[in-house]
Amino acid sequence: FRFVIKGSLAGAAVYVAYDQGLLGSGTQGAEALKKAQAALPPAIQEWTSYLGWELPPTPKFDFSLSDSWNKGVQSVMSALSVAPARACEYTVEGWKYVK
Repeated sequence: FRFVIKGSLAGAAVYVAYDQGLLGSGTQGAEALKKAQAALPPAIQEWTSYLGWELPPTPKFDFSLSDSWNKGVQSVMSALSVAPARACEYTVEGWKYVK
């Protein structure tokens, strides 16, 4: 019974992510992020007023998740592109050390 509940929750989460475009291309993911950023603050405000809580104002960040992601991907691809040459250099240095 617990397996069925957990499986259905996981399936629902994957379906919602797919339906919102999070599993699509980068542009679809960026659009979904913009939708979430626009919809989330009013929803949180509504729930806090419903529950009687008062939250401090959210800080404003000048941070782009997509730019950080792209820089990370570029760094990884750069490291992978020079990996064969580095491996060859390290092998030569290792053989010199062993000799």
